[in-house]
Amino acid sequence: MEDCLFAKIALFRSEKSSMSKVEPLLCDLRNKVKIPDDRFYNLLIAATEAFNNAIVHGNKLDPQKIVEVELICKEGSLQINIRDEGEGFDPEQVADPREPENLLKENGRGIFLIKSLIDKVHIDTSDSGTTVEMIFNY
Repeated sequence: MEDCLFAKIALFRSEKSSMSKVEPLLCDLRNKVKIPDDRFYNLLIAATEAFNNAIVHGNKLDPQKIVEVELICKEGSLQINIRDEGEGFDPEQVADPREPENLLKENGRGIFLIKSLIDKVHIDTSDSGTTVEMIFNY
């Protein structure tokens, strides 16, 4: 990985207890590179949302399935890839949470939130899982 300052891959079981483990991973990264506070919290919210979606919606809380978090840090940018082993989905079919009929729904804001907080988002999905690739400039 050319110009890579830091790279790490972490694997997590798809259990609710894993949801608290992504924040320390990102805080460790923050200690290695200089990310301004306001930008870091945007990153933290988006990555946590993608991670939780992978555990709950992708892997359906199946502890036999793994969520992989890959961090690739370059000068001025960070790429976070979050992969699940679920059945995939069509991101274009996710309803817009700003539409009146969706305002009171309990779910459905995650992808919108991620795209609002991250500079570039790409979602690759198939019947063997989904990868959310987030590129964050700091």
